Amino acid sequence: MPGLAPGIFIWKMLSKTGIIPAHKKTIREEFDMARVALVTGGTRGIGAAISKALKAAGYKVAASYAGNDAAAETFKAETGIPVYKWDVSSFDACAAGVKKVEADLGPVDVLVNNAGITKDTAFHKMTLDQWNAVINTNLGSLFNMTRQVIEGMRARKFGRVINISSVNGQKGQFGQVNYSAAKAGDIGFTKSLALETAKGGITVNVICPGYINTEMVQAVPKEVLDKNILPQIPVNRLGEPEEIARSVVFLAADDAGFITGSTLTVNGGQYMV
Repeated sequence: MPGLAPGIFIWKMLSKTGIIPAHKKTIREEFDMARVALVTGGTRGIGAAISKALKAAGYKVAASYAGNDAAAETFKAETGIPVYKWDVSSFDACAAGVKKVEADLGPVDVLVNNAGITKDTAFHKMTLDQWNAVINTNLGSLFNMTRQVIEGMRARKFGRVINISSVNGQKGQFGQVNYSAAKAGDIGFTKSLALETAKGGITVNVICPGYINTEMVQAVPKEVLDKNILPQIPVNRLGEPEEIARSVVFLAADDAGFITGSTLTVNGGQYMV
């Protein structure tokens, strides 16, 4: 099971050979040995799908969120995944939040930097507040969050950092200078940190989703979707949040240790690099 620490796999193999007596692990024991995954923006949309998929794969999952208490409580009730509220654009809030998660679940082995916002407008109309809010949340949060867990990952010689960027960070988008700049920055952050951590058992990768069937895209008028968006996508459909989630589970696995500094594009062929 991807979310289980290597000790469980080794124990099972030795049990089969008779080197150690066979002993069936209890659910509690397997839970205690499971790796801990933290997903920012993990209670809605793509983040919720990621949180659920990681839990299904055997990880102990924590999901952070920024402000929608009702949605977070509904998510918690439906999934059993603990939720934590803090602002990822604040370094101090991230430090306190990660400390609480680790006190509850254990050291974070897998960090998914998924939280993001949009404040779209043409650049000549963009305010400083609109620029700063998007840059600080969508790019600054990668520093704020990853800095809290990187030392522990280095000490344990294992870690997975998975950043969620966007197709618009690769190709640009009208009215999204702030968003595209931040998401392009996520890619540069990923490549540079991957170089620094590769020898220490820590991988750092980035996923660039295209148009995904979330609440935000569902709010687009159907005629706009059919005439302006779907024709750009060769597979002629929106992606599903679960498709992004499966990509995260793949990159989070112990078996994905040879993949680092990579950009995984999940966009239905909309933009090929």
